[in-house]
Amino acid sequence: MADKIAFSLVSPERELITTQVDRVDIPGTEGWIGILPNHTPMMTTLAPGIVVLKDGNDEQQFFVRGGFAEVSPSGLTVLAQEAMPVSELDAQTVATLIETAKSDLEAAGDNAEKSLIAQQTIDRLTELKTA
Repeated sequence: MADKIAFSLVSPERELITTQVDRVDIPGTEGWIGILPNHTPMMTTLAPGIVVLKDGNDEQQFFVRGGFAEVSPSGLTVLAQEAMPVSELDAQTVATLIETAKSDLEAAGDNAEKSLIAQQTIDRLTELKTA
């Protein structure tokens, strides 16, 4: 049996998934990061985007609205500010999330970091909406 990486995705509301997979792609704030079994330990912040789990030919996707990811010898843990399976995102939910992000953008004022995160959230959700 090939090596697997232990993966856990947690949001403040709930633990979304704990599983073993072949690969996880995460949206790091510095760019996409592919995590394989035996990856070097690290921590990174997450940009808004899609976490992709790959196991053989199966793929699962989760929208995350920022957070942190930690790779350790025991696996990958994603602590998301907000997370949900892409399969559960209907048009109304995406529209509501976009409106929330637009409010966050307005509230950010001169805070460049908060403005960037809000705009990235809007962009990623708009991509989902049109896909």
